[in-house]
Amino acid sequence: MIVFRHPDEVPDDFGPSVVAIGKFDGVHAGHRAVIRRLKERAAASGARAVAVTFDRNPLAVLRPDRCPENVVTVERKLELLGELALDATLVLTFDEQLAARSAEEFVADILVGALQVSTVLVGEDFRFGHGGAGTPGLLRELGPRHGFTVEIVPDVYLEGSERRVSSTWIRELLMEGDVARAAEVLGRLVDVRGEVVHGLKRGRALGFPTANLSAIVDSFVPADGVYAGWLVDHDTGIRHPAAISVGTNPTFDDVLERQVEAHVIGESSLDLYGHDVTVEFVQRLRGMVAFEGIEKLKDQMKADVRDAERVLGASA
Repeated sequence: MIVFRHPDEVPDDFGPSVVAIGKFDGVHAGHRAVIRRLKERAAASGARAVAVTFDRNPLAVLRPDRCPENVVTVERKLELLGELALDATLVLTFDEQLAARSAEEFVADILVGALQVSTVLVGEDFRFGHGGAGTPGLLRELGPRHGFTVEIVPDVYLEGSERRVSSTWIRELLMEGDVARAAEVLGRLVDVRGEVVHGLKRGRALGFPTANLSAIVDSFVPADGVYAGWLVDHDTGIRHPAAISVGTNPTFDDVLERQVEAHVIGESSLDLYGHDVTVEFVQRLRGMVAFEGIEKLKDQMKADVRDAERVLGASA
């Protein structure tokens, strides 16, 4: 997938293209439905399949006091879009200049001028242009003038649910630690990626060595607690079963920042320092609590590993 960081980077002979526009935060099941439709329309017309997105949530500029944390970073979003075999993604810098651009200018300069759009796909609540004046209805008005059609993609609902799939719902589930339900909404496992760094080595002293992720990760970290999941070592390509801890280790009360650490089940001497890894969350086992004494903590850690083995065995 080609990534354009500015409309000027799009070659003059790139189009025609079928375009889907949105924040695509998390690239969840709803976004994936849009991308499937996008690729079908592009294949049928021989056009390029292109996503247009932004380098930040527009609220970060328009209403920073109301801007939520992203489900994934921009780079992770691009990785996920790339996995869906798009031809290209145009990442627009959402700044005051872009916010001030009228909806008509957005269409003429970006969709038509740069991408030579033949079909635009948007959600029912999509808004664009200065003051949010651009709506699906306006796109339909502008389409005949510029030679493109517009398709409104309906919201996606999980079977048995009356709530539409959204990034807001995913954030709520992650804050509750419900990674299993969040995975359904995402259409993939909840995961975070980062570098393994040195910690206090307390897990090793307790008989449960852990791979501690750096504070800089690429996704929204679930609620504090213990989880069953997997550790994917990108340096070796191996996917290890793991019991995962998220939080500040309240038993010792000397960890100042939340951290993600994964104990690789069945391994006591695995050296992962400096490795690029992804931790995948399958199911929450329990909340994070402080234990009275080391022995009680060790007993609980043994139980956590057994529970993780049971969950992962059932999900394998």
